[in-house]
Formats: sequence, C-alpha cells, structure tokens
Amino acid sequence: MRVYIHVKRIADFVLAFVNIIALIPLFLLLFTLIKIESPGPVLFKQKRITKGKKVFNIYKFRTMRVGTPKNIPTHILNNPDVYITKIGKFLRKISLDELPQLWNILKGEMSFVGPRPALWNQYNLISKRDKYDANNIRPGLTGLAQICGRDELKIDKKAELDGEYVKNISFLMDIKIFFKTFVHVFKSNGVVEGGTGMLREKGNKE
Repeated sequence: MRVYIHVKRIADFVLAFVNIIALIPLFLLLFTLIKIESPGPVLFKQKRITKGKKVFNIYKFRTMRVGTPKNIPTHILNNPDVYITKIGKFLRKISLDELPQLWNILKGEMSFVGPRPALWNQYNLISKRDKYDANNIRPGLTGLAQICGRDELKIDKKAELDGEYVKNISFLMDIKIFFKTFVHVFKSNGVVEGGTGMLREKGNKE
C-alpha cells in the first residue's frame, strides 16, 4: 500500500495539472456566470482537515450569497435554498463547484479519491474517522461514501465507509470509485440540500 500511495500522489499531480490547463475555458465561463448573478468573490474557501488532521483551505466556486455562515455544513442551515444562488444550485447538483479543488490536489492537500475532507469543526466525524485511520491519508475530491449515499448517509456510516476505503485502498478501487462518481453526479444520487443522514432503511440497514 505504501508504494501505491506514492504512485497515487504522482498521478494526482499530473492529472490535476492537465485538467487545470484543459478546463481553463470552463473556469472562465463559470467565473463570468457567478459574477453576473451575485456580487462578491468567485471562489469560496473554507477550513478543512487533511492528512494528519492538519487544517487547510479548500477551494470551491461560490454557490451561496455573500454573508452565508462559512463554517457550518449546508445541512445545518435553516432553509439553505435561501442562501444558494441559481447558478450555485446548478453547480452543486452536478458538483462543478468542486472543480477549484484541482488546485488543492496539485498542492498535495487532497487526492482525487479519498474520504471527503471534514470541516475543521466537525469533531464528531473527525473522531470517528480516527477509529479507522481515515485521517491518516489525503482526503479526496470523491470517495467511497460519495458513491454510497453522499448527503444521505449518517456520520457513523460515512466514517465506516472511509475506513473500508483505507483498509482496501488500491488502484482498482480508486478507478471504480472515480468512474462511479460520474454516474452518481449526473443522476444527482444522494444530494439532499438541507439534510444529512436521511437515507431510509430498506429491509436491512445499509
């Protein structure tokens, strides 16, 4: 696993660099649309936790109006739709707001695949991830939890899935998660604005 982690970092750097260059036209288009609809900065930064529980600034395209509380998960806000812009709703639905995280990957703060980075003050999630060593690897743009429920999963289940990823990390698993993410994004599977842990039980617990 240790060898693969090093290979993975090299692949992350190369892929992030290539994608940043290739997506410049899309970046410029989104910059323009965000700026036209809502005054304020185009990019949004937020303190998150990376490998070793170090704090870093994650970057996203701004999808909410200026003045929205920064260090509170969207699902905790009362009526989050009030804060989300029209272009922001579209970007969040298909995860285009996450594209600036290519810069975080390039810097080595994130990977393409890994546990999604927790907010610095999501102490419960961070603590539960400690049980599975999930704080000992770089967080990802997407992860196992994102293809198994996303916003609908409870924190315990998210941490458990993060631990399963750490235990079985491999090239094949990363490829599987990466491509399954596209399917889930375009179907908007597991996206619940204003709610988390909402996955209903169907027979046995998932």
